[in-house]
Amino acid sequence: MERLDKLLASTGRWSRKDVKELVRQGRVTAAGRQVLRSEEKFELSDDIFVDGVAVCCQKFTWLMMNKPAGLLSATEDKRQKTVLDLLPEHYQKQGLFPVGRLDKDTEGLLLLTNDGDLAHRLLAPKSHVDKVYLARVTGRVEQTDVSAFAQGMVLDDGLECMPAGLEPLGDGSSCLVTLREGKFHQVKRMLAFRGKPVEYLKRLSMGPLKLDEALAPGQWRQLTAGELEALGRAELDGK
Repeated sequence: MERLDKLLASTGRWSRKDVKELVRQGRVTAAGRQVLRSEEKFELSDDIFVDGVAVCCQKFTWLMMNKPAGLLSATEDKRQKTVLDLLPEHYQKQGLFPVGRLDKDTEGLLLLTNDGDLAHRLLAPKSHVDKVYLARVTGRVEQTDVSAFAQGMVLDDGLECMPAGLEPLGDGSSCLVTLREGKFHQVKRMLAFRGKPVEYLKRLSMGPLKLDEALAPGQWRQLTAGELEALGRAELDGK
């Protein structure tokens, strides 16, 4: 159980001082009754309303975003806009951060959360959580490239890359890349090493989560309970 003022303040919409005033004015109900003290404790599962509007109180927030090109996968930057700039103010106050990074010009699935423990476990090399990307390249992906990816490779700069999946699409100018690690610019560096510079890159999935096709670039939504459960299983199973 948690104090009501802590629960409501965790949403980023009110400070604890604000919650105390809301309670004093009789504007908060929880577990089917009016709250009399902001210090009262409730379960996360209890129905909480402010001015008759339901408030979702949860320990951690998980969002799926269709990241557009042109934004940094960072919490803040003094010179450029970040993915957090797309979120409403109350989410920006919750301490959300990107789970892994997508390059500034890369689009697609990006998870945002304030659950540091699970995020760290998902990104840990030993978890081997698959990440699938759609890439458009200069040139054509050949079977020799597929074999090279499957064997793993050491790039000219010494970067060691684990075995990865590479599937040509259509005439070979597009392909699917599946990684089980996430080193800096890895997809671009691996394809460039094979003489196939990347022109366009989009992440389609991460573990069991696929990018919601209903999300336009720049849009986001909360993960469902089922998606969160699947994400936790992926971390445990290393898939």
